[in-house]
Amino acid sequence: MGAGVRFGAWWSVRDRGPSVRGGARDWSSALVLALALLAVPGMPAARADVPVPDDDPFYSVPGDLAERPNGAVLGSRPIPLFDLPIPVSAWQLRYRTTDSEDRPLVDVATVIVPPVPSPGTRPLLSYQVPEDSLATRCAPSYALRGGRDPGVVNTMLDIPYLTEALRRGWAVVVSDYEGPQSRFFDGPGSGRAVLDGIRAARAFPPAGVADGPVGAWGYSGGAFATLWAAQLRAGYAPDVRFSGISAGGVPADIPAVAQRVDGGVQAGLALLIVIALARNHPDSGLAELLNDRGRELLAESATACGPDLVTRFPGAHVDDFSTVPNLLAHPVFRATADRNALGEPAPDTPLYLYHGNTDDVIPVAGFTELVGTYCAQGATLTAIHSPFPSHNGAAIGEAAGGMNFLSDRFAGSSPVPGCLVR
Repeated sequence: MGAGVRFGAWWSVRDRGPSVRGGARDWSSALVLALALLAVPGMPAARADVPVPDDDPFYSVPGDLAERPNGAVLGSRPIPLFDLPIPVSAWQLRYRTTDSEDRPLVDVATVIVPPVPSPGTRPLLSYQVPEDSLATRCAPSYALRGGRDPGVVNTMLDIPYLTEALRRGWAVVVSDYEGPQSRFFDGPGSGRAVLDGIRAARAFPPAGVADGPVGAWGYSGGAFATLWAAQLRAGYAPDVRFSGISAGGVPADIPAVAQRVDGGVQAGLALLIVIALARNHPDSGLAELLNDRGRELLAESATACGPDLVTRFPGAHVDDFSTVPNLLAHPVFRATADRNALGEPAPDTPLYLYHGNTDDVIPVAGFTELVGTYCAQGATLTAIHSPFPSHNGAAIGEAAGGMNFLSDRFAGSSPVPGCLVR
């Protein structure tokens, strides 16, 4: 969520990953090099043989979808990651999930297995990219297959984090958790898609992760989907057991995020939130509070990604698109956002949560309140109020702690029950 660089050579500090041999540095360097190659001026904006998901037959819906169980693998294909000769094994899986309105849905996940050994059974990390989109051209599966479009930027920014997970010997599954309708900030739908993506990866024999420990990771919009999956796990997917979850930059208070950026350099994010909630919940009455300009924006943004709106609308105000004053505090907007708010039930999984005290996109107050809500329900968690400045600064500065927490859980170490907040 939000534009900006979110990476660095942070894994050299406090690295508790397994010791691996066989050219780990060479292949992981090749993966990081993919970012540089794709950013070279003159690279094609898109490749004809990598259609966007809306035009790709692989994403099609089978006739018997309703009869298939959640997490069922409906099809698979091997892919060259980023369409580059990177020595990892990667596949895309089409799988069945259920949307937030209890309708059967086809989604796609990308499974990546590194060429390095893993001590014991190989862990599986469910990695949630902050998709932040209204269209499938922003979906991580399109980026990971080699789609070259401005909409893939958020996936590209996460390359170093994905690389580090693979370097530690973990397999990774990246789900298009917003689904084929690109439902940004759809809490139940996102969580279900994450859980069923894990089910699909574990049911896919070539990945070799059927019996290994499972963890999850997400930052910003990815943290939203990650924690919704953790909250829904016991009731929706009791067969999925998490060893641990790391999540940072958590958008726990959606209206507060919109209010923070409204009128600023990332004002397009506030517009993205309003558009997404109005589109996701047509029964809410939110769309009826938009003026002519707002309805025009709603229609013309059907294929927009978050960075598109951020670039287009710096300094904009949501009220310029509304028929009512202070739309972001209006009861209709707040009630619509509350339908997707994190908080209950608390995850029954050990959590490592972190958030920057000076986050310039997602106010820390919502994070603090969410931590208190989880702790009051008996959660086991470590919460870090990070001194690293800005949204992107905390993403970089606290990533090693999140990775090491997962390494400890995958190794079988149990955290002390209760809440540790610092």
